[in-house]
Amino acid sequence: MLKENTIKIFEKSFIDNWELPALSDYNEKTTMTYGDFARDIARVHLFFEHSGIKPGDKVALIGKNTPMWVTVYIATITYGAVIVPILQEFNPTDAQHIINHSEAILLFTSKAIWESLDFEQLQRIRAAISLDSRQLLAEKPGETVSKVIYDLPNLFEQKYKSGFYRNDIHYADMPGDQLMELNYTSGTTGFSKGVMLTGNNLCGNIVYGINSGLHFKGSRCLSFLPLAHAYGCAFDMLTPLAVGSHITLLGRIPSPKILVKALGEIKPNLVICVPLILEKIYSKMIVPMISKGMLRWALAVPYLDRRIYAQIRKKLIEAFGGEFEEIIVGGAPFNAEVEEFLYKIKFPFTVGYGMTECGPLVSHTPWREFVLHSAGRVLPGLMECKILSDDPENVPGEICVRGENVMRGYFHNSEATDKVLHDDGWLHTGDMGTLSADGTVFIKGRLKTMLLGPSGQNIYPEEIEAKLNNMLYVNESLVIEREGKLVALVYPDYEAMDQLGVTRDQLPELMENIRAELNKLVAPYERIAKIQLIATEFEKTPKRSIKRYLYSN
Repeated sequence: MLKENTIKIFEKSFIDNWELPALSDYNEKTTMTYGDFARDIARVHLFFEHSGIKPGDKVALIGKNTPMWVTVYIATITYGAVIVPILQEFNPTDAQHIINHSEAILLFTSKAIWESLDFEQLQRIRAAISLDSRQLLAEKPGETVSKVIYDLPNLFEQKYKSGFYRNDIHYADMPGDQLMELNYTSGTTGFSKGVMLTGNNLCGNIVYGINSGLHFKGSRCLSFLPLAHAYGCAFDMLTPLAVGSHITLLGRIPSPKILVKALGEIKPNLVICVPLILEKIYSKMIVPMISKGMLRWALAVPYLDRRIYAQIRKKLIEAFGGEFEEIIVGGAPFNAEVEEFLYKIKFPFTVGYGMTECGPLVSHTPWREFVLHSAGRVLPGLMECKILSDDPENVPGEICVRGENVMRGYFHNSEATDKVLHDDGWLHTGDMGTLSADGTVFIKGRLKTMLLGPSGQNIYPEEIEAKLNNMLYVNESLVIEREGKLVALVYPDYEAMDQLGVTRDQLPELMENIRAELNKLVAPYERIAKIQLIATEFEKTPKRSIKRYLYSN
């Protein structure tokens, strides 16, 4: 059991860092200090109290990353209520289902999202409040939430007659094993599950972040991943706020051009991102550069190649602001070719492993100790890992984890909980991998997607897809089995085709060439029999994973 407490960590941080900048809105060009932030939290607490919200009640939150979004999240958990952050990418039907399933009684949302919801169908919601204006959007008959909002300035003045100061910060006393967050997955199997995360689950992630120095007092953080996702939440919000970092909220997933501009201005001390960002930079910026005649020739010359790689490394570091300790890549499989190139040029990146059910972190290694193609070491003192295999170091098996970060279970879904979380505390992740003697995790793919070769060999479609996705004219792909043969579904890269003057009539021949090239890179039992083109992008979950089950037949 952790000796630290999530709520008390924030209580102490806001007192200690009162005068430091806490949150900036990149688009609005506004900044609030930790004192301002704590004052806003106190207003929300007062609103909860006078609206009859009790500790343990559920509060739903859906909208883009803004200071108000962060305020509602932190105010809810420090009050002792349960936050239900919902990705704004969920379609309205799914969002309504999550709000109802979570038993939330209050909803904070943006006006744009509110217009797509049906208030009458939100069964337990007493009132909805705007994240944009902080005004009431709707309330059920007989409710007085609108009156509380109207009276809030007077209520605040009456309670804090001399003003609100750091010695006024007193948050809920709540044991670490109490439910703190319900985070709904957007799984590729077609339905969402409410992951029950306790104070200890979040605290395990925060404590690791603090002890590892990922963020520190006065450090700069640029938040561009969705904070409703466990990855962004833990390391772009919770950990920075726990130590006195300055978070700048970009507000949305940006285009590469906007992101590079913001990185150059903010110069963050840590960057967390998904593989796609580095993969796009590699394919759009680096590959064209190193494929040119003279440069390609120069890279084949010993010593000269080192100087060229050093220049590429320097440009990449500058593109990410130039002052970061490392880039942590997570949230999805990393393309092996991109990873190998960045490792070769000594770019300061590392790959972590986690899942919503662990809030999210399972393993991480500082970049100087990172082992190529690994997902870091299991968090020492916080998590344990075992592989369901007779030879865990060499033969892949299902990855199972146990420890402080592991969820309590799925909300109102004991059947799904029992399938993955056993009485001895081991969580079956559904991922296949190996584990080295020092606790380093190597992930092969998902257990559910694993295919069997003609002689019983394990085939991991994700590994083949990673190679295929890195080829010219391929935007994204999915490898499936049909009649005992492997077929690759491919959505072409039409942007690359247009730039290089390739017509759609040429695609079948190009894809056949790509298939032949791919089959040289994989094992004989992994060879693709056919590439089938699809006309539109693959359908995705709100977390941008392909809904594989839609394409399995």
